[in-house]
Amino acid sequence: MKTLKKLFDNNADWAADITRQDPEFFSKLAKQQKPEYLWIGCADSRVPANQIVGLLPGDLFVHRNVANLILHSDINALSVIQFAVDVLKVKHIIVCGHYGCGGVNAAMNNERHGLVDNWLYPVRTLHRLKREELEALPESERLDRMCELNVEAQVESLSQTTVVQDAWARNQSLDLHGWIYSIKDGRLKDLAVNPD
Repeated sequence: MKTLKKLFDNNADWAADITRQDPEFFSKLAKQQKPEYLWIGCADSRVPANQIVGLLPGDLFVHRNVANLILHSDINALSVIQFAVDVLKVKHIIVCGHYGCGGVNAAMNNERHGLVDNWLYPVRTLHRLKREELEALPESERLDRMCELNVEAQVESLSQTTVVQDAWARNQSLDLHGWIYSIKDGRLKDLAVNPD
């Protein structure tokens, strides 16, 4: 069995660099976890949450899955949201999709992709509902618009979870955000989503 030595070497270099910059960094990090933000993003390896927003470990609580979905049947995502809101007391939840998302693209076409088709069913349904809007666009713009629509739908889904509804009912400070990331230039765009 290979030990992936390169990754362990990279880790040692990274830890040494952090320690040179701040000798107390890891001892402080080990004592607490107090992020203000929960990031719900796509599992795509080209979308590294902390790096995109320039935050260090401990500053961003992260959950990732294919196509950044928030399903009311996904106990994993709901558990992350509940822990972030009720225990960590995050003040912001960011749903961040990205342009050119392979999961969204898979949901838009009529080909079979295997098990992931079941996961992407809500995106396929959204695509069907938004077909007229999407077909009015040039073909080159449809996937990116669908990625934006998916983020908007996931923020709406997030706003309807019992965790978020309960936090708002007790007047806990909690804002929801819908963002999209461009892999082509590394920039974020706020979609200005206002959930009900």
